[in-house]
Amino acid sequence: MKNLPDIGVNVSRETLDTLTHFADLTVKWTNKINLIAPSTISDVWNRHIVDSAQMYQLAPNSYATWADLGSGGGFPGVVSAILAKQHHPAAKFVLIESDQRKATFLRTAARELALNMSVYPQRIEETDCQSADVVSARALMSLSELLPHLQTHLSNDGIALLHKGRRYAEEIRDARKDWDFELAQYPSITDADARILTLKRIARA
Repeated sequence: MKNLPDIGVNVSRETLDTLTHFADLTVKWTNKINLIAPSTISDVWNRHIVDSAQMYQLAPNSYATWADLGSGGGFPGVVSAILAKQHHPAAKFVLIESDQRKATFLRTAARELALNMSVYPQRIEETDCQSADVVSARALMSLSELLPHLQTHLSNDGIALLHKGRRYAEEIRDARKDWDFELAQYPSITDADARILTLKRIARA
């Protein structure tokens, strides 16, 4: 079992055990379906677990619902649900993933790890409005493409947590042409070129 670096979130030994279980489950299933890139299997802990866990420190102190869009292999959705099991045990997680095989994996993870998590095996635009306190997405689509979905699924006072790669500044400039939003950005501890973005008060310009 590995430790998490200082991500600003207290992690118990039980939580670390659960994260390790999920990492092992991810590697096992990746041999059957393409959950993560094969080149990252040997470093699944840093490339995926830690990379997702760092987003959790930016979540509000209190929340009831969290929606993860385009969940894929469960990053950051499942990782966030594992951390919430310690810090926000009553919080409900909804993971939206249209790939049926990945959705099956996510349901398996929810069952084996005893997470308060539902999986919607459908496209984001076909999913009922979640009115979630937190909406997350990691490496999903451009910010301009993502904003309509964030507006749909966020509550009025909700916060979006987004993991963006090296083109984050360009994406922000493009998105501001058509959208207004409160923005804060934070350096990624796993990639010097990446940023974690938080968005609030999203509205058409």
